[in-house]
Amino acid sequence: MEIVVENVSDLGRKLTITLPADRVGKELDKAYNKLKKDVRIKGFRRGKIPRSVLEKNYKEQVQAEVGDQLVQETYFDAVEEKGLDTVVHPEIVEHNFPEDGTFSYVAMVDVRPVFELKQYKGLEIEKPSTEVTEEEVDARIEELRRSHAVIKSADEDHAIEKDDLVIVDFQGFHNEKPMKQVRNTDYTIDVGQGRLGEEFESKLLGLKKGEKTIYEIDFPVDYPNPILAGKTVEFKVDIKDVKVRIKPELDDEFAKDINPDYESLEDLRMEIHDELKQEKEKTLEGELDDRIMEKLIELHPFEVPERLVMYEVQEMVKQTEENLKRGGMTLESAGIKLEELIEQNKPIAEKRVRGDFLLKKVAEVEEIKLSDEDIEQGYQRIADEYNMSLDEVKSYFKRREEILPFINELLNEKLLTFLRENAKFTEIAAENKQEEEKEEEKE
Repeated sequence: MEIVVENVSDLGRKLTITLPADRVGKELDKAYNKLKKDVRIKGFRRGKIPRSVLEKNYKEQVQAEVGDQLVQETYFDAVEEKGLDTVVHPEIVEHNFPEDGTFSYVAMVDVRPVFELKQYKGLEIEKPSTEVTEEEVDARIEELRRSHAVIKSADEDHAIEKDDLVIVDFQGFHNEKPMKQVRNTDYTIDVGQGRLGEEFESKLLGLKKGEKTIYEIDFPVDYPNPILAGKTVEFKVDIKDVKVRIKPELDDEFAKDINPDYESLEDLRMEIHDELKQEKEKTLEGELDDRIMEKLIELHPFEVPERLVMYEVQEMVKQTEENLKRGGMTLESAGIKLEELIEQNKPIAEKRVRGDFLLKKVAEVEEIKLSDEDIEQGYQRIADEYNMSLDEVKSYFKRREEILPFINELLNEKLLTFLRENAKFTEIAAENKQEEEKEEEKE
């Protein structure tokens, strides 16, 4: 076997592999002998068809099958012989059966990046405070007042305010063309909740029932709704009705309406404070993991395999397509260009791939592995979450394509726990955390 390796990029390799004529001939002979027993050709008895006749009718089919077989039998040996640490399945771009009887093929592969693991212990990470502010308690109480409000039709001269319910017809236009999926009739907008976007709803403030308005909104490329992301959309809005909320008075009686066990408004505030504290502590771990990975990636700027990134991008595109499909749409009907969606997802995919390489490098250096107990606990967690028996969960993870992502996820969780335990945290005051979130929203 002759193997030629060419570097086509920092991590990309082109392998040209040529197999000798004697080996190729034996495999072709086997294939034609089997074919001779199986096929029927008019004018010949089964098993007595000449090789030349079989080649005339089935040459392309036989060469394709034998070529695939030879690739499967030799590719991994070739990679091992050349000491290549590949990270994705090869892209076979050529199959050739030259006149000299040999067989050659070209495999495009990516190799694992080689990098030095710099700082990963003692990472200085800002830790959001889990303290609950009075403003947060006030906001939760305000939500309760909204949910217990009485709703009634507004006066004719009432100007729309936050917390009003507005019934509208709207149509979106992009490049002066109506967008089929951006329209609705008798649609209720809960002003201030941001379900149609803060900017969209803010344009309604001060308007009255029966008025019409037109305005443009520039949606950022990372806007959650892929139909609108990256587009300038003109909206024509017809305000058909306005309803107002009459909120209950904020007093002890209100607290008792929420829960008869409360004796005063202060009891309600204390209960809400404890609930918010628990919620913050529950989400803190995931937020710390995100900050650790951001810091780790920032400290390790190395190239990642393009094919691995594109595989991740394809998974993200597939997820978008499935989300749209549930709403009865396709990329095309949603006005989304595949090329643009790929470009939008690529930076995120690169971070994910780089992060995974970094975690695996930490595992290698620290010799962190999954134990049988870790895996068993992973099974049990799924069983508890979905109310399944342990045997039912295990039966699902039988095939390789199902167990490998599960194992990878468990290992990454263990590695992130290790990094958290070895990080240096500086707690951010709750007020600073709120300011930080506002700045992120502006970006």
